[in-house]
Amino acid sequence: MARHRVERRLEAMVEGTFARLFKSGLRPVEVGRRLVRVLEAHRSVGVDGKVVVPNHFTVHLSPPDAQRFEEIDRTLKRELTEAVRQHAQDEGYRFAGPVEVDLTTDDQRRTGTIDVVAIMREDTAGAAGSLVNTAGQRRDLTEQITTLGRNPESTIILMEKAASRDHAEIHRRSDGVHLIDKGSTNGTWIGDHRIVERQLNDGDEIRIGTTVLRFDAS
Repeated sequence: MARHRVERRLEAMVEGTFARLFKSGLRPVEVGRRLVRVLEAHRSVGVDGKVVVPNHFTVHLSPPDAQRFEEIDRTLKRELTEAVRQHAQDEGYRFAGPVEVDLTTDDQRRTGTIDVVAIMREDTAGAAGSLVNTAGQRRDLTEQITTLGRNPESTIILMEKAASRDHAEIHRRSDGVHLIDKGSTNGTWIGDHRIVERQLNDGDEIRIGTTVLRFDAS
């Protein structure tokens, strides 16, 4: 089921605007399938018993394929990264750091063939996870403190009647990422529990009124 979702996401990408690029030859869905296979092949079990998978992928393309993909390079990498995240989320896997997909040209590779190199790379800087809304839009938590609310100065502005002007904050700390309610009228919820402060775990769903944001740790 999870693999089919990856394929549907990538197949949808080549409809319309980019369809002319993929009438023949290597298609993004084939790259996505290979990424999932490589991810599955490199699973390991962490000290806490959870399955850890690679988070940095380098896709080696032939010069002709790389040239065709160049026009959609940023979109393709974003969609491949999101597809990998979604597969790991569906399977309950954990990443060691942020997920990255790089595309590179291999002059020795034949047209229509690819190679994928996957490694586990710990997060030493940058984002401490991300928030994903129900439309699939992602916001990386790069700031030390991320503010949420109806205040136009908020990091994440909530167009939500139940949200207070300064509703909640997300703090990056040495022991993890913490969600803090700022005395809001209608509360900040994780699942069915109203919270004052809580450390966020991968997959937690933050609810403010009808707004739902999923926390991805990687």
